[in-house]
Amino acid sequence: MAESMKMDDVIARINALARKAKTQPLTIEETAERDALRRIYIDSVKANLVGQLESTYIVGPDGKKRKLNKKD
Repeated sequence: MAESMKMDDVIARINALARKAKTQPLTIEETAERDALRRIYIDSVKANLVGQLESTYIVGPDGKKRKLNKKD
């Protein structure tokens, strides 16, 4: 279900659950849904960051480009 949602929909649902949690306790199902949606969001942010860093180059004082090395 949640994996096929667009990121805007994931964020909107996370926010709706957060608003509800401020006024009343979430059900077990809603808590599980919120946790799953948060994991989807975090994984998406991490994947986007990794993709951006993999295409990043450092330009040295001599004008040469070098790719960032991946740290383990």
